[in-house]
Amino acid sequence: MAEEKVVLCGSSAYEQKYYLNEAFSRLPEQVRQEIQIMCVSFTEDVGGVLLLQYNEEGSLEFVTQADEGDLLYDDIGAGLKIEKLRREKKELFEQLELYYRIFVLGEGQ
Repeated sequence: MAEEKVVLCGSSAYEQKYYLNEAFSRLPEQVRQEIQIMCVSFTEDVGGVLLLQYNEEGSLEFVTQADEGDLLYDDIGAGLKIEKLRREKKELFEQLELYYRIFVLGEGQ
Protein backbone atom coordinates (compact mmCIF):
# COMPACT_ATOMS: atom_id res chain seq x y z
CA MET A 1 0.00 0.00 0.00
CA ALA A 2 1.44 3.35 -1.04
CA GLU A 3 1.92 6.10 1.51
CA GLU A 4 -0.53 8.95 1.26
CA LYS A 5 1.21 12.26 0.63
CA VAL A 6 -0.31 15.68 1.14
CA VAL A 7 1.13 18.50 -0.95
CA LEU A 8 1.73 21.74 0.92
CA CYS A 9 2.90 23.76 -2.07
CA GLY A 10 4.72 23.53 -5.37
CA SER A 11 6.37 25.56 -8.06
CA SER A 12 7.01 24.86 -11.73
CA ALA A 13 9.69 26.46 -13.87
CA TYR A 14 7.93 25.11 -16.96
CA GLU A 15 4.58 26.77 -16.34
CA GLN A 16 5.99 29.60 -14.19
CA LYS A 17 3.30 28.90 -11.61
CA TYR A 18 3.12 28.49 -7.85
CA TYR A 19 0.52 26.40 -6.03
CA LEU A 20 -0.52 26.45 -2.37
CA ASN A 21 -2.89 23.72 -1.21
CA GLU A 22 -6.12 25.40 -0.07
CA ALA A 23 -6.07 23.27 3.08
CA PHE A 24 -3.18 25.47 4.26
CA SER A 25 -4.73 28.85 3.45
CA ARG A 26 -5.02 29.56 7.19
CA LEU A 27 -1.25 29.65 7.61
CA PRO A 28 -0.05 33.14 8.56
CA GLU A 29 0.47 35.43 5.56
CA GLN A 30 4.17 35.82 6.34
CA VAL A 31 4.67 32.02 6.28
CA ARG A 32 2.73 31.68 3.02
CA GLN A 33 4.88 34.40 1.44
CA GLU A 34 8.11 32.83 2.72
CA ILE A 35 7.35 29.39 1.29
CA GLN A 36 6.20 30.93 -1.99
CA ILE A 37 9.43 32.91 -2.37
CA MET A 38 11.45 29.83 -1.43
CA CYS A 39 9.71 27.54 -3.95
CA VAL A 40 9.73 30.02 -6.83
CA SER A 41 13.39 30.92 -6.22
CA PHE A 42 14.26 27.23 -6.17
CA THR A 43 12.70 26.51 -9.56
CA GLU A 44 14.15 29.69 -11.06
CA ASP A 45 17.63 28.61 -9.94
CA VAL A 46 17.62 24.90 -10.83
CA GLY A 47 14.58 24.49 -13.08
CA GLY A 48 12.03 21.70 -13.05
CA VAL A 49 9.28 21.31 -10.49
CA LEU A 50 9.49 21.44 -6.71
CA LEU A 51 6.86 20.03 -4.38
CA LEU A 52 6.83 20.30 -0.61
CA GLN A 53 4.71 17.46 0.69
CA TYR A 54 3.93 15.76 3.98
CA ASN A 55 4.34 12.02 4.42
CA GLU A 56 2.02 9.93 6.63
CA GLU A 57 4.02 10.78 9.75
CA GLY A 58 3.70 14.51 9.07
CA SER A 59 7.30 15.12 8.00
CA LEU A 60 7.96 17.52 5.15
CA GLU A 61 9.61 16.09 2.06
CA PHE A 62 11.11 17.90 -0.90
CA VAL A 63 10.29 16.33 -4.26
CA THR A 64 11.93 17.58 -7.45
CA GLN A 65 11.05 16.55 -10.97
CA ALA A 66 12.20 17.48 -14.42
CA ASP A 67 10.97 16.76 -17.92
CA GLU A 68 12.93 13.94 -19.52
CA GLY A 69 14.48 16.14 -22.20
CA ASP A 70 15.24 19.09 -19.93
CA LEU A 71 18.98 19.61 -20.35
CA LEU A 72 18.92 22.79 -18.27
CA TYR A 73 17.67 21.09 -15.09
CA ASP A 74 20.44 20.95 -12.51
CA ASP A 75 19.95 17.71 -10.55
CA ILE A 76 23.09 18.18 -8.44
CA GLY A 77 22.26 21.82 -7.79
CA ALA A 78 18.74 20.79 -6.71
CA GLY A 79 20.12 18.41 -4.10
CA LEU A 80 22.57 20.98 -2.80
CA LYS A 81 19.92 23.68 -2.64
CA ILE A 82 17.53 21.38 -0.75
CA GLU A 83 20.20 20.65 1.86
CA LYS A 84 20.93 24.38 2.18
CA LEU A 85 17.22 25.15 2.62
CA ARG A 86 16.89 22.40 5.25
CA ARG A 87 19.67 24.03 7.27
CA GLU A 88 18.65 27.66 6.79
CA LYS A 89 14.89 27.16 7.19
CA LYS A 90 15.00 24.40 9.81
CA GLU A 91 12.79 26.29 12.27
CA LEU A 92 10.20 27.11 9.58
CA PHE A 93 9.99 23.47 8.48
CA GLU A 94 9.65 22.28 12.09
CA GLN A 95 6.80 24.75 12.62
CA LEU A 96 5.08 23.65 9.39
CA GLU A 97 5.34 20.02 10.49
CA LEU A 98 3.90 20.88 13.92
CA TYR A 99 1.05 22.82 12.26
CA TYR A 100 0.27 19.81 10.06
CA ARG A 101 0.34 17.34 12.94
CA ILE A 102 -1.96 19.48 15.10
CA PHE A 103 -4.40 21.00 12.61
CA VAL A 104 -4.52 18.37 9.88
CA LEU A 105 -3.74 15.06 11.62
CA GLY A 106 -5.40 16.16 14.86
CA GLU A 107 -2.58 15.00 17.14
CA GLY A 108 -2.73 16.19 20.72
CA GLN A 109 -6.47 16.78 20.68
